[in-house]
Amino acid sequence: MTPAVPDADTAARDGASPPAPGTLYLVPTPLDLGCEPQPDIRQALPAGTLAVAASLTHWITENAKSTRAFLRRVHAVQPLAAALQQHSVIELPRAWHKHGDPQQADADTQARGWLTPALQGRDIGLVSEAGMPAIADPGAAVVRAAHTLGLRVVPLPGPVSLMLALAASGLDGQHFAFVGYLPQGAAERIARLRELETTAHRMGQTQLFIETPYRNAALLDAAVRALQPHTRLAVACGLGLPGQAVHSARVADWRRQPPTLPLALPAVFLLGR
Repeated sequence: MTPAVPDADTAARDGASPPAPGTLYLVPTPLDLGCEPQPDIRQALPAGTLAVAASLTHWITENAKSTRAFLRRVHAVQPLAAALQQHSVIELPRAWHKHGDPQQADADTQARGWLTPALQGRDIGLVSEAGMPAIADPGAAVVRAAHTLGLRVVPLPGPVSLMLALAASGLDGQHFAFVGYLPQGAAERIARLRELETTAHRMGQTQLFIETPYRNAALLDAAVRALQPHTRLAVACGLGLPGQAVHSARVADWRRQPPTLPLALPAVFLLGR
């Protein structure tokens, strides 16, 4: 069991110096969520990241169940500092998952409360279901609160699906923007696609966006129909999975020879010139 760390008030009463504040680690996870059988986690995460993850016992997470599954995978190659039942796991509000962390003061207050163990000397891990937390996933409010509290914030090396997709697309990696989810309504979605296309051509800025997997096929169909023939469109499906696939071509080529892609898997869409 990890030894107890006295809080500042207890330390003051005992005449001891308060403990040094802990660190907030941004812990990436493999992109193979739901893949069976799961590959060796060492194929996705470097030894240093696994060592830090194994040392932590306090977590702030997008999904508690997936975090416990992640920790079991870590334990298979790097023993955990404490039994899984002894870990403290705080789950972020469901409302933050798709639409992002709110900017309101009450969200900041919540996040500061979750970071109380760090003020008492505990290191804390921020983790999402797959990939890097706080990028296309909730957690930014926790990072902001950590900075406000004067805590050290350390991102650990690991997969970031947006950057992997951008690198594999052949589109401009020097000037790009991630715009999140597009509207679900057909007319609004087409209007947004054309707006992003105009920005991409005018500014030379690659546009990245995502969708819930079961809507990927509809989004791709809308993009191929709505975008100009000379616009470059790329789709990266199942990054980090054995069946991953990336296709990048002019829209005219998508229309002439549609590729077969695993669109039921998580995907990143990119368009540019």
